[in-house]
Amino acid sequence: MSANSNAQDHKKVQVKALEEESDIPAYRLYNNPDGTCAFEKGSIPSLKHMNTASFWYSNKTEEWEKNAHPAPRKQFVITVKGKIKFKVSDGSTFIIEPGVVLVAEDLKGKGHSWDKVDSDVWERLYIPITENSDDLFKADSN
Repeated sequence: MSANSNAQDHKKVQVKALEEESDIPAYRLYNNPDGTCAFEKGSIPSLKHMNTASFWYSNKTEEWEKNAHPAPRKQFVITVKGKIKFKVSDGSTFIIEPGVVLVAEDLKGKGHSWDKVDSDVWERLYIPITENSDDLFKADSN
């Protein structure tokens, strides 16, 4: 069989389109009008294009991150390895682990704090949300 014949056969491959959209679990950190930090549980859609100009990967913890702090920018935080317990102003907590997206939008006030759970490892990807872009977050209905 010639190489040209193989190329012809390759063109016959069919790719099945996704029949239904799935959602990725997410938590969103946000500021209340009084500046305190709160969170809500929800999701972001899978396979939606997001406007972003850059991203970076981290496995280190900087000094300022060890205490309560606001998010330095609107951003998605994607945990690749590790489990993190986040705490907001009223003492409520939630867990972020691989497969759960954090949408950090608490840009003012005391912010949030976090602790590593069951490990000393937290590897994550930071993806800033470009100005005036939709974060695509959809809160769970209660």
